[in-house]
Amino acid sequence: MKNRRQIEREFGVPIAGEILEPALWTQTALKQLPPAGPLDLTAIFGRRAPLVVDLGCGNGRFLIGSAVWRPDHDHLGVDILPLVLRYATRRANQRGLTNLRFAAVDGETLLQTYLPPRTAREIHCYHPQPHHNLADAGKRLIRPSFLASVHRTLEVGGLLFLQTDNRPYWDYMRTVVPAFFEFEELPGKWPDAPKGRTRREILDLRRGVPVYRGWGKARGDLTDVEVMGLGESLPLPLFDAGPRLHELDELERA
Repeated sequence: MKNRRQIEREFGVPIAGEILEPALWTQTALKQLPPAGPLDLTAIFGRRAPLVVDLGCGNGRFLIGSAVWRPDHDHLGVDILPLVLRYATRRANQRGLTNLRFAAVDGETLLQTYLPPRTAREIHCYHPQPHHNLADAGKRLIRPSFLASVHRTLEVGGLLFLQTDNRPYWDYMRTVVPAFFEFEELPGKWPDAPKGRTRREILDLRRGVPVYRGWGKARGDLTDVEVMGLGESLPLPLFDAGPRLHELDELERA
């Protein structure tokens, strides 16, 4: 009698792939990054393939799904929270994925230190922390200098994907992202994941919280000097982020 497929669910929504026999598990954690200098992606993945990067990947739901559905792409997820990375690596290991790696590092450091220019085909950033205390506005990830780093890291014509449930943050993104990217807002849900690409999005949809989504192709009419200039001259994210969504924040950490 064949073993039944082991499908994992989160809030009733399946996580892509199935849990394999332990003998087929892989190791997806990059436990130690080099002290400085770029990552050798060919050595890490054992090949050269289009690279998908998720900054603030959380428990890995989006990247695991992408790695399962796109075996011809390599995937790299980073987060600064060890707990969520443990969930991400365990799930990826159990699915026997060889085209996925996770590392404990912040997104800005990854782009500035570890990924050479024109490395990534896609960069995803879902629900970056809005930092509701205005005194912490300088910690907000989506700002002109960061977008300049994203533009530098993407291949020519590479794609940036953004999502948030914080309307003031989204309004700010709409003012600065088009300077670097041919940006389009998505009026509905992601076609590949109508129940949510991320844990946070699943929670938002279950509770009727609006989610703002968009994507854009890196503008090809900008020189590196012009990109750097935009990164230094565009307005900083000094907006009022409004009240916290306490219940969702607690559920996301559970």
